[in-house]
Amino acid sequence: MIYTVTLNPSIDYVMAVPDYISGATNRAQTTNAYPGGKGINVSRILEANHINNQAWGFLGGYTGAFIATTLQHLAIKTDFTPIQGTTRINVKLKSHQETEINASGPQITDAEWQTFKQQFSKLQPADTVVFSGSLPSTLPHDAYQQLIQLVVSKQANFIIDTTGDDLKQALALHPLLVKPNRDEVQALFELTDISLNSLKIAGQQLIAGGAQQAIISLGGDGALLFANNHVYFAEPIAGDLQNSVGAGDSMIGGFLAQWTIEEDPVTAFKLGVASATATAFSEDIATQTKIRSILDHVHITEIG
Repeated sequence: MIYTVTLNPSIDYVMAVPDYISGATNRAQTTNAYPGGKGINVSRILEANHINNQAWGFLGGYTGAFIATTLQHLAIKTDFTPIQGTTRINVKLKSHQETEINASGPQITDAEWQTFKQQFSKLQPADTVVFSGSLPSTLPHDAYQQLIQLVVSKQANFIIDTTGDDLKQALALHPLLVKPNRDEVQALFELTDISLNSLKIAGQQLIAGGAQQAIISLGGDGALLFANNHVYFAEPIAGDLQNSVGAGDSMIGGFLAQWTIEEDPVTAFKLGVASATATAFSEDIATQTKIRSILDHVHITEIG
């Protein structure tokens, strides 16, 4: 079973304002509300590929109810821990440039945190847990480390998509996959340049640190996979960029969906790239139809 963890989910309220003017009254051309959060996005891609999974995290208030209902309509299994606080709303403003205004998130009490951690007692060695996204400010600073230790104690696998010290500390516990982007890798290893050679060295450091496999996403310049002592490059795919939210999560969801069927990292990487690209070319998280239309256009070459 696959479990995705979103500790700070949100409603993503997307407003299209083509002629936005700062400091003036603007009217949105379109508005849409989506269930947001990196782990939730991974669950949506897994479900699009018909891979059984369950979304975990915290939900509260009318916003939490909206997310729960929407995910139910999308046929995504959930087991969220209810909280007294209200799940946040993040605003995505689409105009000449895309602007995000993200709320900090609700207060999580210690009792709610302890209740959530009890869910990990059900894990089995064949399970995989995906940790993605930011932490509510009221959770312990080592929240991810606590949860990963619970996963490891059950001999289950985990994937983590985070940055900084959380990523560094997770490497030693041998995550199945890590997926920092180019900027995150530059900050993590204090790179003076982000040339292909520097990124290859950084990716190899992720593997040397303990990751079983690593992907470095390069935005519109493609992506790199580090697996089985080899380095692979996925070429960028030309298209109409509509959405910068959720592409990285879609990469993880696609990779894991294929990995669940066949433990071949290159084949999994191909579906990951197709999923990320399909989301970037969609208004929301990609559908299976969109992903399949992209898949044949993914070209991967070994470069090391």
